[in-house]
Amino acid sequence: MNFEHLLVVNDPDNPLVAPLTREELWFGLLCRAEDSRPFLPGLEACTILSRSDTELVRELRFGSAVIRDRVTLQPMEWVRFDTEHTDAHAGGSLTIGIEEPAPDTMVLRFHYRTTLTEQGVGDDVPYVEYVKSAYHQSDVDTLRVIRMIAESGRIQ
Repeated sequence: MNFEHLLVVNDPDNPLVAPLTREELWFGLLCRAEDSRPFLPGLEACTILSRSDTELVRELRFGSAVIRDRVTLQPMEWVRFDTEHTDAHAGGSLTIGIEEPAPDTMVLRFHYRTTLTEQGVGDDVPYVEYVKSAYHQSDVDTLRVIRMIAESGRIQ
């Protein structure tokens, strides 16, 4: 399944939402790469196994479930999380990109690739829609946590 959606970060027509800079967004995405616990409910531990300037290999612990992933960074542009396929996890990827489609407008593009079929069949249809909804809610929460980080002044 490929699933993609946008979340508006800065909208000049909505003065109720404080704008974020690209640097604040990027810092928030780096925080998610370094330690995903505030971003993923149920995640008990996030251990960096190796790192380079543009890549991290991590081990994520959700109770007894252990998932390994590789995080690739294109600074100030995008971050990609590639989860390894195991017997306990189907694997897949999530890319989060920062885009500026118009002046003073910024969005985050979330693109998922999973092993789920694109179009559910029969009993799978509600499951595929549930997964898409869960991904969307997780992404809304990601932006909420990034806003909290920016408001706390941690980037300064």
